[in-house]
Amino acid sequence: MKKFAVCGVSKRAMGMFIQPMLDNFSATTELVGLLDHDPKRFSVCKSEFPSIQGVHEYNELEFEKMVAETNPDTVIVTSRDDTHITYILKALELDLDVITEKPMTTTALDSKRVMDAEAKSKGKVTVTFNYRYSPYHTKIKEILLSGKLGRITSVDLNWYIDTYHGSSYFQRWNRKREFSGGLSIHKSSHHFDLVNWWLDQKPTEVFAFGARNYYGRESELNPLPEDGRHCHTCHVKHECSYYTRWNSRSNSAVVEDDHIDSDHKRKDTYTNYRPDQCVFDSEIDIEDTYTATIRYDKGALLSYSINFSLPYEGYRLAINGTKGRLETTEFHAPSRVPFPVPEQTIDFFPLFGAKETIHVLKNSGGHGGGDPLIQEDLFMGEDPMRLYKILSGSEDGAYAVTTGEAVWRSVKEKRSILIEELLNPTIVNS
Repeated sequence: MKKFAVCGVSKRAMGMFIQPMLDNFSATTELVGLLDHDPKRFSVCKSEFPSIQGVHEYNELEFEKMVAETNPDTVIVTSRDDTHITYILKALELDLDVITEKPMTTTALDSKRVMDAEAKSKGKVTVTFNYRYSPYHTKIKEILLSGKLGRITSVDLNWYIDTYHGSSYFQRWNRKREFSGGLSIHKSSHHFDLVNWWLDQKPTEVFAFGARNYYGRESELNPLPEDGRHCHTCHVKHECSYYTRWNSRSNSAVVEDDHIDSDHKRKDTYTNYRPDQCVFDSEIDIEDTYTATIRYDKGALLSYSINFSLPYEGYRLAINGTKGRLETTEFHAPSRVPFPVPEQTIDFFPLFGAKETIHVLKNSGGHGGGDPLIQEDLFMGEDPMRLYKILSGSEDGAYAVTTGEAVWRSVKEKRSILIEELLNPTIVNS
């Protein structure tokens, strides 16, 4: 029986880790501790899962006490992004394994601290990059490993976040860089890790442009330049395109996010948590649009873009190699797409020959069917029949975070950024 403690009792913690442990892996896993700054989260969690009423609760300053009293084998970190570093380092100091949500940290230097601490610890860090586990993404990995495309020369990845999902980041803590690192880290680190893994290459240099086009006080979509509004009580909400797109006039404003239950009418709303903050507040200090060019250590180039306010959600991907080209398009959350969407396929175009369309065996579950598969690897060990490495470690997490930081630093400093200058600044500057 392996014992787990959870730091950060978020909706993600409950849905991604606690529920599977109770429902699918109870024979080999035990939840022994919950740690959070808000006691209300404990009651929400235990009302959701009555069988864990006896699990011990700890505040954010009682990490060492939790470990001493519950003796976990692994700490699961699902707290706010900027707090990951604290719990990861404390766990490694005590030789515990760590499973952490992405992003591993919010800065390159903190990522380096994690790698250095892991090197001195008996503990191991795993980062839950579940995008790797989507059946489409594993099929792409297998195609690349087969050599079908030859040597990879370039990748085009354009990611689209719709007005429903995109606006949610600007209604909660993600909108402050000090908490999330900005969306080039909080969100795009997922995408950078996916490309790093597909290519089996490390990013070396980044040049990017970025802007805040849709959100913040100066947005041309702002119905009134006034700070401090909340969707639930806003007096101009019916003049807000983001609100009216997803709410009828008869509904109260409930902006759903993918991390916690955000309905303010419920009695179990978390303490001092408002996921319905106005997307036009002047305190917003992150970008909502990026384009970037990234160079890799084995010669591949990535052309990347992401936009957080579009009519539909998904991505378009092309991978070019010396033997051909791969293309695929995904429309995510089809219930929110205002037009019929085709089934996703993977198209292979040989450099000299006929197009081949590849259909993929789908899997049920969150994140394109990836969540149940990564849960099996996390709680049962990696599938011994798989022919390639898929679980992410601290180095993977570090390169994903550092690429994201390089993107926004390039935007800010108007120059290309070397990955090494962020991960090892003392060496680069010496």
